[in-house]
Amino acid sequence: MKPAIALLVLAIAASAAEVKPVFAEDFEKAEVGKVPEGFLVIAGGFAVQQEGANRFLELPGSPLDAFGVVFGPNEKPGLSVGAKIFGTKQGRKFPAFGVSVQGVGGYRLQVSAGKKALEIFKGDEAQKAVPFEWASGAWTSLRVQIRAAAGKWIVEGKAWPSTQAEPAAWTISLETTEAPPQGRPALWGSPFSGEAIRFDDLVVAPNH
Repeated sequence: MKPAIALLVLAIAASAAEVKPVFAEDFEKAEVGKVPEGFLVIAGGFAVQQEGANRFLELPGSPLDAFGVVFGPNEKPGLSVGAKIFGTKQGRKFPAFGVSVQGVGGYRLQVSAGKKALEIFKGDEAQKAVPFEWASGAWTSLRVQIRAAAGKWIVEGKAWPSTQAEPAAWTISLETTEAPPQGRPALWGSPFSGEAIRFDDLVVAPNH
């Protein structure tokens, strides 16, 4: 297991009363050129690639569209989903990428680099946005979860540079009265810059 994902797993376990993650994938044992077993591509040319000693799941820089792949357990709300994502701008062209919970029609936390925003989507519809300064050519960590609270549901998300410690506070949150469906987590990418988007260190664990 990579040092980065090992630390992330330990942090999650510590903040979730020592409950172990229900899913973790760092792609180190995955076959290059293929999608790992259990991953289901919705659209896009996702495949494991390698640079140096590091392996990751990569979405090619073309075509310029929106693509996704589902992974992990198919469970009811109550799970936090995290990932590291790497993207690069090209001139004035920027990527968009994110991670979602509770199926394709669930809630997605998305870095919309061209808007300088971190957004929450319900399916393909934007629900809320906050300012976010994204760094091109660097790994960004994302985490999203949904929790029940007094007859409502709270969607919470955060994003931060992967070289830094995870912030305690959530960056963005959204209240809804609509109960989320059961479903699998997913990764999303729109390579509008024409550059590949990379995904790594996936972790699914109880909310914390």
